[in-house]
Amino acid sequence: MSMTVIQGAFELGLIFAIMSVGIFVSFRILNIPDLTIDGSYTLGCAVSAIFAVNGKPVLGVICALLAGALAGCVTGLLQTKLKVQAILAGILTMTGLYSINLHIMGDKPNLSLFGMDTIFSYFSFLPEKLVYLVVVAAILLVVVVILYLFLKTQMGMSLRATGDNEDMVKASSINSDAMKILGLAIANSLVSLAGAIIAQYQSFSDVSGGIGMMVVGLASIIVGETLFGRRSLLIGFISVIVGAILYRFILTIAIWIGLPASDLKLLSTVLVILAIIVPVVKDAIMKRRERNA
Repeated sequence: MSMTVIQGAFELGLIFAIMSVGIFVSFRILNIPDLTIDGSYTLGCAVSAIFAVNGKPVLGVICALLAGALAGCVTGLLQTKLKVQAILAGILTMTGLYSINLHIMGDKPNLSLFGMDTIFSYFSFLPEKLVYLVVVAAILLVVVVILYLFLKTQMGMSLRATGDNEDMVKASSINSDAMKILGLAIANSLVSLAGAIIAQYQSFSDVSGGIGMMVVGLASIIVGETLFGRRSLLIGFISVIVGAILYRFILTIAIWIGLPASDLKLLSTVLVILAIIVPVVKDAIMKRRERNA
């Protein structure tokens, strides 16, 4: 395996870490299984690509982030105001986004960005081999720092409390519905941001590119938590980032040894199952040892 392949896997791991941090907000902090993810990821790709085609790649990334937040708000409103179940609300938004994404891309299933300027074009002063790595790492660092600091504020603590114990939050006169909408907006904005970056990184956007992204994010979270546990918010973010990078390396190795690309989604599913099973097996072994002691 060449250094170019290894660096590429690391870069993709950092991009997917941004998406996984977003899923971490909805799945771990809010305790909501939000299936909007697959749609909002593609939404980010579509918005970013269409702006890049028109010569405004940076504006495309910003608008993709805002579009993802709007998608999250729609899901949040369905859950809180219309009392739609969380999973169904996500499915409804995700399904609607498919048509919206297609329209954004000019009713084309694919949109090529080859030869177009991207956000990476503005950093040509960096060594060519390091441009993608440095830019993506910088964006991830900014995202994690801002999100970490926000979650330490009073509003951030209210958001975390909503996921921990919604009844207690309501008793404390905190608007739990607003917190859910805010949390889903943040989660989907980060997922959409990852989609925006990946579109300009790979120089194309595909209307079906978001299929299975929820599994990818969960794989990153669970793999990371298997290694680091769930001890604190900071450890949570670190575990998500490491999990995303490790997950990407596993896929890269799988392709390198000859696994067909069509089987990568299956591999992702198996990884999630194995990561979930490991703690269960550990607990069972510990209990058996305690009984035999």
